[in-house]
Amino acid sequence: MTDNLEGRTAVVTGASSGIGAATARQFAQHGARVALLGRRKDRIEELAAEIGAAAIAVVADVADQQSVRDAAATVRAAFGPVDIVVANAGVMLAAPFDSAHTEEWDQMVGTNINGLLYTGRAFIDDLLAAAGEGRRADLVHVGSIGGHTVFPNYGVYTATKAAVAHLTRNLRAEFGPRGVRVKNIEPGIVGTELGAGMRDEQQRAGLTQWRSELEILRPGDIADAIAYAVAAPPRMNVAELIVVPTQQG
Repeated sequence: MTDNLEGRTAVVTGASSGIGAATARQFAQHGARVALLGRRKDRIEELAAEIGAAAIAVVADVADQQSVRDAAATVRAAFGPVDIVVANAGVMLAAPFDSAHTEEWDQMVGTNINGLLYTGRAFIDDLLAAAGEGRRADLVHVGSIGGHTVFPNYGVYTATKAAVAHLTRNLRAEFGPRGVRVKNIEPGIVGTELGAGMRDEQQRAGLTQWRSELEILRPGDIADAIAYAVAAPPRMNVAELIVVPTQQG
């Protein structure tokens, strides 16, 4: 079904590494143009150079609403309206609730919730216009199985992902009747940089141990799932898709 990506225009946030970078490559490989949004200018420019003319790099901080608005204007000036938006940018900063640095809470809420809201709002008119013309229009949220499960010391992170899950369901009810497919892709343990910025050394070490004990997913596995979901027939919305390592259950 990925042939259905030919000629489409996508935005991917958090495109500087991991799932975002893999998704951008997947889209471009199957004929889509892709705008790479991220904070690390060198990373997204390197990826844009690798992909070629089908990609542009746009520096943006999704936690800053004006930054996202400016990025949307840059994308439209280069590519015109978009019909796929992948809100992938996220941070995971684990710590015991009673000793956590509360700035880390602010960072997770700012990126995982506000950033997702700002991204959707900046591009929703494009998606509605595409749907109004009878074309596929997809808003993809990258959530986490943490939105459904309990992980000690990950309370705030998992709360942000629970918010993503419920927001997606509500937006699906709001925009599905108008032709926009809103979906939530929820990975289990993936080999990415997620969690590398934790201040709590014990939690960071524990995450490394988790990843070493399983045959974990690769970013490309989630990119495959996203590509499948947005390439599905227009009558079909892959509304919620949980993708976990086999050993994770």
